Amino acid sequence: MPSDIETIARENLSAALQPAVDPHAIEPDVELTDYGLTSLQKVLFLTRLCEDLTVDLALLTERDVAGMRTLGDVVGTLSRHAGKAA
Repeated sequence: MPSDIETIARENLSAALQPAVDPHAIEPDVELTDYGLTSLQKVLFLTRLCEDLTVDLALLTERDVAGMRTLGDVVGTLSRHAGKAA
């Protein structure tokens, strides 16, 4: 069963993709670029996702963002930062 963070991440990723993909069809270990996500779309996806999860973007390092290559990576990274203040 997906966590709340994963569910919200799936919904946000689906909305960021053109054309949208069913959130339940997104595989956690598939590269985001394989879904056609561009660098700009990734930034917009992560920005909105952080807002929805109330994760301060200032907590994410350049290494964190670069390492978020799959939905699983995104969920893992944001799970570590959820509930922390900058």
